[in-house]
Amino acid sequence: MMIRLSNLEKFFESGAGKTFVLRRVNLEVQEGDFLTIMGPSGSGKSTLLGILGMLDSSWTGEYDFLGHKVHSLGRKDRAELNKKNIGFVFQSYHLLDNLTVYENLELPLSYKNIKGSDRASLVAEMLDRFGIVAKKDLYPSQLSGGQQQLIAVARAVIINPLLILADEPTGNLHSGQGKEIMELFKKLNQKGTTIIQVTHSEVNASYGNRTIQLLDGWIQPEQKHSVAAQER
Repeated sequence: MMIRLSNLEKFFESGAGKTFVLRRVNLEVQEGDFLTIMGPSGSGKSTLLGILGMLDSSWTGEYDFLGHKVHSLGRKDRAELNKKNIGFVFQSYHLLDNLTVYENLELPLSYKNIKGSDRASLVAEMLDRFGIVAKKDLYPSQLSGGQQQLIAVARAVIINPLLILADEPTGNLHSGQGKEIMELFKKLNQKGTTIIQVTHSEVNASYGNRTIQLLDGWIQPEQKHSVAAQER
């Protein structure tokens, strides 16, 4: 078992009382799952993804990740667990503006203590794989939204993470690029990478093996995809 959430809740307090964003979330994710989270805007999808990625600590309940009790860990230990195991693709890219494309891709490798020559080789491979060799010395502000999204995906993949968390991973890409990214995710998943994506796209959801719907912070009955639907 990779992930187990038990009675997880998130709320904000105000003069009017508690406003819940997530309600009694119970969820299990096995290693090798490709899980899609869907639901209307404001349903708690991105919030749940942020908690799974250990970027948000203001919640109640229990979260077990690969045997680690995340709910009991301090900030430093959560950050270490995150850096070693999780790759992120954010809807708003989260590239570092003061670093070049090359440096943005190299940064997550430094967290895993990979030596310089190996880092250079891995970055070169990603630049070639995503067709962005010519962009390596540019800064994010010099790139289009679609190019930034491709680099964000490359950055998530480069550390060969156990888990990829993707928030609308193809939202800023044209359809051809979007299909390439989803096919890449599918191949990574077939090789054992666990993927959890938030999307509004039924096409993107069809690449996975499970779909959950969030509505007003509550998880709805789960959909499991047939093998035929996954063999595209």
